[in-house]
Amino acid sequence: MTTPRSPRTPAPTVRLIATDLDGTLLRDDKSLSERTVAALAAAEQAGIEVFFVTGRPARWMDVVSDHVHGHGLAICANGAAVVDLHSGGTFVEVRPLERPAAMDVVVALRAAAPGASFAVELTTGIHYEPHYPPFHLDPGATVATAEKLLFEEAPGAAAPVLKLLAKHPDLDPDVFLAVAREAAGDRASFTRSGPSALIEISGLGVSKASTLARCCAERGITADEVAAFGDMPNDIEMLSWAGRSYAMGEAHPDVIAAASGRTVGNNEDGVAVVVEQLVAEALRVAGTTTPQG
Repeated sequence: MTTPRSPRTPAPTVRLIATDLDGTLLRDDKSLSERTVAALAAAEQAGIEVFFVTGRPARWMDVVSDHVHGHGLAICANGAAVVDLHSGGTFVEVRPLERPAAMDVVVALRAAAPGASFAVELTTGIHYEPHYPPFHLDPGATVATAEKLLFEEAPGAAAPVLKLLAKHPDLDPDVFLAVAREAAGDRASFTRSGPSALIEISGLGVSKASTLARCCAERGITADEVAAFGDMPNDIEMLSWAGRSYAMGEAHPDVIAAASGRTVGNNEDGVAVVVEQLVAEALRVAGTTTPQG
């Protein structure tokens, strides 16, 4: 059951559902429940498009690739890439972080937050500094300083940078985010999506919201016709933009404040709870009672 933040004018029928993955659609064990799978399929059958909108790279999308219907698209890397999951994660659009801007951010954060270490997420994979926590899902990563990864010959040196990651061993996560924005907010976009002091840095103006808005505009879908779900600060812009938005039960306080509604937690199928209601609403408007296959 959902709890609205405050009364609002009834929104138009939802035409598109945009959902985060980790901590939102996925359970803590990174699985999709049978209820969630059924709810997503019912939405598509009712004519509601579903977009997965995540901070994950395309190569980590196998967990949901079988559940993308119709268009087959997903928004990855916090809006830096649109990928086609029907074709194994082919890049349809890339909104890169230019390397000079990324280098400016590295220099600024080294000064503002000593002890920070960096990783560089490219369209071809991720590479990181010696003190950055290793990615066990990416065993082929190059290990070198950010300066070398960004400007010297290395695997993927010519590939677009999707995002820069900055990790701090001691700072509070929200404090680190505030420090980063203060130090280099004019050079890039900063957010975070996990419980640790890990900052995700994209090109200036790139976010889940801005890329989702572009995808919706291409389909003639307005913000009022979108329902969005999320749990962490990297979802805030998307939740603020969408006509209907739902914070998960255990969401970050700023996410709860940004959303127009709230649902139960990801382990309780909070997205499915709302999607079932949206499908029922769409069917009532269409004058039917069951999705048409």
